[in-house]
Amino acid sequence: MKVIDLIKTVKGTPFSFELLPPLKGHSIANVFRVIDRLREFDPKYINITSHHSEWIERVQADGSYRKENIRRRPGSVAIAAAIQNHYGITAVPHIICRGFTKEETEYALIDLNFLGVCDLLLLRGDDKATGEAQDPTRYHEHATDLQAQVNCFNRGEALDGTTFEPFATPFSYGMACYPEKHEEAPNMDSDIYYAKEKVRNGAEYLVTQMFFDNAKYYAFVERLRSEGVDVPVVPGIKPIVLQNQLNVLPKVFRTDIPEALAAELRKCRTDEAVKEVGVEWSISQCRELMANGAPSLHFYSYLATESIYRIAKQIF
Repeated sequence: MKVIDLIKTVKGTPFSFELLPPLKGHSIANVFRVIDRLREFDPKYINITSHHSEWIERVQADGSYRKENIRRRPGSVAIAAAIQNHYGITAVPHIICRGFTKEETEYALIDLNFLGVCDLLLLRGDDKATGEAQDPTRYHEHATDLQAQVNCFNRGEALDGTTFEPFATPFSYGMACYPEKHEEAPNMDSDIYYAKEKVRNGAEYLVTQMFFDNAKYYAFVERLRSEGVDVPVVPGIKPIVLQNQLNVLPKVFRTDIPEALAAELRKCRTDEAVKEVGVEWSISQCRELMANGAPSLHFYSYLATESIYRIAKQIF
């Protein structure tokens, strides 16, 4: 069943989460341990992040430095197939623009179809240096450009201009949205415009960047509805687990931390104390979202598996 159908037809509030592929050289058992821990709450789908390669400098024997391009984590394609085949849970690989050519994307779509993975989350990806210019003839610049390629593929149109019989099960996908405005958007009107474009061109649902102030989510959804956007807007939840996240999360993800939460975090002297505050805040946040009809709750699990377990134990 497609993610959009799971969101719309499941009774109650569906639970889902996002996880990272294991670091290169690590076993998929690490991924399975996260799933096994959270499987108790009947996740309807699991997202798998995708990461492009990065340029790093390695010290050589003579003391000089040499730049090397490495990929620290495997792609989301194989991990998604492994999860779906092992657990029978719908897997949703992230397909991103940054660091992946249009041709690489096409082959990923072919492989995913062969593997029976038909749900995607389409994203631009982070802005870390990939070591080469994003040549627009080879790379997509925006998620909406990537979306156009997936739409063409669903119609049976290949990158080289040839056509093929469309697959029996076309790809279904969601895309990202930003209740507090994307960091590069000049204003919220521009942000809303692109959210509308994503939906107009085929996104079946939207998943938000993490946020900690429900009022901002409600205002964002209300604005979308007033603009005629009626697809589910799934709130993304991130339990705070580390002291430095009080400053890091606003800087990296451009999300505000409400003063009520910030004040409690400033009182903490250990990460364990921070985790307690993060769990309690997320429980309250999720309960309110559920009471106000959130279509689903999607959790970002990086470093937060145990916190998510405790939250889910209280709300599901």
